[in-house]
Amino acid sequence: MFVKRKMIAPSWPGIMIGLGDVFPLFLPPDVELLKDPAARNIAAKIQQLPVQTSLSAQPIMTSCVEPKATGTCPAPVMLLHGFDSSVLEWRYTYPLLEDSGVESWAIDILGWGFSNAEGVKSYGVAAKREHLYEFWKAYVKRPMVLVGPSLGGAVAIDFALAHPDAIAKLVLVNAQAYTEGVGEMATLPKLLAYMGVSVLKSVPVRFYANTLIFTGATYSFLLDAMRVGRLHTLMPGWADATVSFMLSGGYNVAASISQVQQETLVIWGEQDKIVSRTFAEKLVGDIANAKLEYIKDCGHIPHVEKPSIFAALLAEFVSQHR
Repeated sequence: MFVKRKMIAPSWPGIMIGLGDVFPLFLPPDVELLKDPAARNIAAKIQQLPVQTSLSAQPIMTSCVEPKATGTCPAPVMLLHGFDSSVLEWRYTYPLLEDSGVESWAIDILGWGFSNAEGVKSYGVAAKREHLYEFWKAYVKRPMVLVGPSLGGAVAIDFALAHPDAIAKLVLVNAQAYTEGVGEMATLPKLLAYMGVSVLKSVPVRFYANTLIFTGATYSFLLDAMRVGRLHTLMPGWADATVSFMLSGGYNVAASISQVQQETLVIWGEQDKIVSRTFAEKLVGDIANAKLEYIKDCGHIPHVEKPSIFAALLAEFVSQHR
């Protein structure tokens, strides 16, 4: 269900936002505070699709952005996101992929984003993998190019190893592939875990994190990026899902990376302050059929900082699939 929320939006060069943008009712009301036209546009496209799993009696209403048409390119693309994030990460790149004719799905990883995942048994690695596979079986139905940025890179590797039939190619973007789980956070008492997770919702913490992620960004960009990155934390059940993931131990795929068989494109922002570029070279060394593309003057999230370059690299990689 969608609702028309009226507000006077500022104008950006070459873009006009009309009054009364239409957003899905399941999004938090703070979606109205977003000023970035690209963020508002993709937020309006988010929908929830039912996914039946063993994790709950009822289907999980899964938030995603669905392509305009299917079967239009050599392989569909599935866009994941990073730790504790959402499909809004793709606000700049998704329209460019659409314009290039790339069949793109953007999906929220179980426990994050805007899915209605309350009452789910677990939000750990196995649960996230099962949920993604059931979504793929129900809606995508063809071997896909799975794109994993940051922690989404570990999600993508884990999924590709478990379900090679679902993967045509991999794209790893500034991937946190060599991090061994969540460390000592997995052993925290539950009360302390909830206290730690509450920090992730903090406005100052989110703002400071963006200063590390984005290179040379303006204050106004960082402020709105904070609103975008924080919006999903206002969803019901977000804290429970994040604590569940933390206490499960998180992703630990480092020892299995060499088992990846699919052709892999590694995209890396050269100025990443979160994950060293040495890990980009290690990925290419550990994966038999991998190539590396650096993006200059770019930090941890190339699809946000350099969307045109990123989209071109991804579209070319997809077009080469047979």
